[in-house]
This record gives sequence, C-alpha cells and structure tokens, in this order.
Amino acid sequence: MTKPIVYFLCTGNSCRSQIAEGLARHLGADKIDVHSAGVEAHGLNPRAVATMKEAGIDISHHESKLIDSDLLNRADYVITLCGDANDRCPVTPPHVKRLHWGFEDPAKATGTEDEVQAKFREVRDAIRDRIQGFLNELPQ
Repeated sequence: MTKPIVYFLCTGNSCRSQIAEGLARHLGADKIDVHSAGVEAHGLNPRAVATMKEAGIDISHHESKLIDSDLLNRADYVITLCGDANDRCPVTPPHVKRLHWGFEDPAKATGTEDEVQAKFREVRDAIRDRIQGFLNELPQ
C-alpha cells in the first residue's frame, strides 16, 4: 500500500516546516511520506536544529527548499503552518486535502536566550502534538 504524501509548507522552510518534517518522519515514517518546503527558501534555522536535537531528532541534514509544484500536485495532504504560506500557497488539485495549522514563528521570539529557546520548545511541542493527533486520525 502506498503511503499518503504529506507536504508541510511555511514561508521560508527554515523553522516550523522543518520541525514538522522532522517530527512527522520520526513519529509516522511507517504511515506517511513526509516533505516540507517554503514559498521562499531562507536556510535552515540553527535554533530549530538545536531544539530538535534536544528531542532526539537530527534535522541538521535538511535543506531549505522552495515549493515543488509536481510534489504539491501529487500530495495527499498539504499542511500550511503559518498564515503567509496559507495565503501564498499555489492552487492545489481537488484531491489534495488542505489543512492550516497556524503556529507562532519562534524565529521572531524576543527576550533572553532562555526565553527564545523556551518559545522554540513550545512551538516544537505544539507541532508534535498536532502531528500525533493527525497520525491517529489517518485511515488505517
């Protein structure tokens, strides 16, 4: 049986979508084929890499990518993680299920280093919980 393709999209494919890709591969590799991209490519956020490493997931090999229209059209699920990506995402064919999970951008967090790291962890954990719920709801 072919695994459904899940495509996570965000503005720059540097933080939230990279975290989502790493978590979804870790939690659901046996259930879904996971990819991520951005409407722009901003490069991988080092704090996202560090935050995922704390959770035992290595995303340091990930690359920041632009949306691939072929993959977008083959996807079963397109999940936008920010309003900008939701607004700017290209039109998808009718078979693609579009979901929007809006998460705060931890890269815009301000304060002490501890406060910024706490925001990254908060967003990572919220994305993890949402992905786990999504995986639990997938048809068997």
